[in-house]
Amino acid sequence: MKYDIKDLKLAAEGALRAEWAGREMPVLKTIRDRFEKEKPLQGIRMAACLHVTAETANLVSTLRAGGADVIMCASNPLSTQDDIAAHLVKSGVPTFAIKGEDATTYYNHILAALEFKPQITIDDGADLVAILHTKRTALLKGVIGGMEETTTGVVRLKALHAKGNLKYPIVAVNDSDTKHMFDNRYGTGQSTLDGILRATNILIAGKVLVIAGFGWCGKGLASRAKGLGANTIVVEVDPVRALEAAMEGHRVMKMQDAASIGDIFVTVTGDINVLDKKHMRKMKNGAIMANSGHFNAEINIKALEEMSETKRRVRPFVDEYTLEDGRNLFLLGEGRLINLAAAEGHPASVMDMSFANQALAGEWIAENHAKLKPGVYTLPAEIDREIARLKLQAMGMGLDTLTPEQEKYLASWELGT
Repeated sequence: MKYDIKDLKLAAEGALRAEWAGREMPVLKTIRDRFEKEKPLQGIRMAACLHVTAETANLVSTLRAGGADVIMCASNPLSTQDDIAAHLVKSGVPTFAIKGEDATTYYNHILAALEFKPQITIDDGADLVAILHTKRTALLKGVIGGMEETTTGVVRLKALHAKGNLKYPIVAVNDSDTKHMFDNRYGTGQSTLDGILRATNILIAGKVLVIAGFGWCGKGLASRAKGLGANTIVVEVDPVRALEAAMEGHRVMKMQDAASIGDIFVTVTGDINVLDKKHMRKMKNGAIMANSGHFNAEINIKALEEMSETKRRVRPFVDEYTLEDGRNLFLLGEGRLINLAAAEGHPASVMDMSFANQALAGEWIAENHAKLKPGVYTLPAEIDREIARLKLQAMGMGLDTLTPEQEKYLASWELGT
């Protein structure tokens, strides 16, 4: 491919940002160093449908170090960092991703990645897997396995498997403790607020911030928002999670009740129409809506548009909707992942563990695919624990060990003294 000066400049900027992110990803570097020597992915074709970010570039370089042949496409129309896409292309990785691409281009890019005839798929949200199972079924026979990064994708894959339609084994990377307990909680918690702040430059302290969903992402977001001085409200459908939120000091109520008092609403459920017309009708003038779930379906944008007389872009990533009664409601990032639409996504330090899981899941599939049936799998616990051990080591933290006496005591059924 021939590059012009602008492309080369953009690629150089992306290379520097990828290098900067790599400084915070020591676990992935350890894996990359081993992969470079052992080549566990030699000759395997991988199609990755992921957020095209600086952290992802470090995952791709690790997979390539292991011998894989990788092609990339975006897993969200607004999450692509164009300089990183240019850097990947310059590095020899075919990359189909443009920040702000429309829906048609987005799906065409996924189709282009599938033309690579991958043996292993890497997904974030399961769009690539869905298209492979519906529009490119002839390519399924060549696939030996896959990996899925996020909660929403895992839910979709388990539903596909429950219907007997999943055609190959896929590792639910999100189910690893070193992924969801850290990426979802600390990563989403910080980066969601980062995206809201970059888009709006508002003060969080004193605001009523409504969090829809109290899974790992919601827990992290609620904790960080409260730490910044927000008056937090949690909306949940699960009684155990709702009780946990109450015990953590958050008010818990129905969305219909929270709608009239919230200043900022953030959805992190993975479901549809969590913020619906009936809620928007009750929101006060100036209310802000954002989403940090994988798909923008969490906010009923169609209903919002039908209710509005005018719409205008007042800041990058901030759309003002003026309703028939004169109230203004603000939607951030077109309802897409606000942490990636308006900011840079999760900090590299937490993605270090998530992408360590991806890299090791690829190795595990390459080694074990022949004895795996179609289904959704979790990485073995020893791999999860090894990632945690490597992270602690990189942080300079010590890990204690049991004495033989203590091990014997824990293994005994006899009464203690």
